Amino acid sequence: MWQIITTTKWETIRNTFSWIRDMEGVPQSPIYHAEGDVAIHTKMVLHALLDLPEYLALNAQDQQILLATALLHDVEKRSCTKTALDGRITSKGHAKKGANTARTILYKDIKTPFNIRASISKLVRYHGLPLWIFEKPNPEKALLQASLEVNLMHLAIFSKADILGRICADQAEMLYKIELFKAFCQEQNCYGQPYPFASDLARFTYFQKENSSPNYVPFENEKWEVVMLCGLPGTGKDRYIQKQYKDWPIVSLDDIRRAHKISPKNTKANGKVLQIAKEMMKGHLRQQQPFVFNATNIIQQLRSQWIDLFTTYGASVKIIYLEVPYEQLMRQNQNRVHIVPTKVMERMIQKLEVPSAIEAETVVYLTVD
Repeated sequence: MWQIITTTKWETIRNTFSWIRDMEGVPQSPIYHAEGDVAIHTKMVLHALLDLPEYLALNAQDQQILLATALLHDVEKRSCTKTALDGRITSKGHAKKGANTARTILYKDIKTPFNIRASISKLVRYHGLPLWIFEKPNPEKALLQASLEVNLMHLAIFSKADILGRICADQAEMLYKIELFKAFCQEQNCYGQPYPFASDLARFTYFQKENSSPNYVPFENEKWEVVMLCGLPGTGKDRYIQKQYKDWPIVSLDDIRRAHKISPKNTKANGKVLQIAKEMMKGHLRQQQPFVFNATNIIQQLRSQWIDLFTTYGASVKIIYLEVPYEQLMRQNQNRVHIVPTKVMERMIQKLEVPSAIEAETVVYLTVD
């Protein structure tokens, strides 16, 4: 069983993790956190979680996932906390940035299986959702997306601990909001499970079209496929293509750079590389020719732009995400003909956004723990 801690003694936890010590002295709004700084809040959340009957009813592995979430949920308040001229303290963006930091810590520093790491990272990302779900432009869509990325029962349990682990005047109101969130999940049949879409195409269509219904079942006509690889340099994408897709046309950004003698360091030429790739892809798309798109594709926004192009031509898209352990990644990078500098690799690890199930009709995770 994977464990982040073997003791709940705060002094031991504090001495073990530097990012816990970083929380000390980081201020919080006295309106919502009269208990004090982020470290005090995190300690209180941990203790509140340990006392919850819902937490105690979980199996040991799920308990460790929630313990890790408690310790990491506010990890990036250290970088996102601002004090305005009028004295208001805010930490806008700390959940999103904290999710990336949690994933990186659990990848590099604390060896964590991919599925567990993904669960903790997404719990950090969504830890405020139960409180604000009904303020979203489309609460149903926000809920169903979250259900595909995180266990919403675990999220509700943690959110309750997060509220109990603070001192605030509106605690009862916040706890009531969590109960409403649970009822909403149960009503949508996604409490403790992903929303059961009728098919992969139904899921993809729902998130692609603004006014679609989750109950809509689109006609499943036979489509041709574009395979988009996603992964850091050194994860074995080229080797995987040679093994699985050696007879398919390949559009590779690295191959384009080499063919046109464009250095990866020449960021000014990125537009030219992407334009060449786009024209190559359009040639395959017009002919409805299946092909492989080989690039790192680690940023969700950039992936979505390519996927929009592919689906406009009627293609079905399969994302294949590849990952190896950190030590293996760095070793394989050093064994490549074209080595990525260590500092660049570290930045890419921090920026990586693992594909989610809403991005394409098919998303495959090929990981080594």
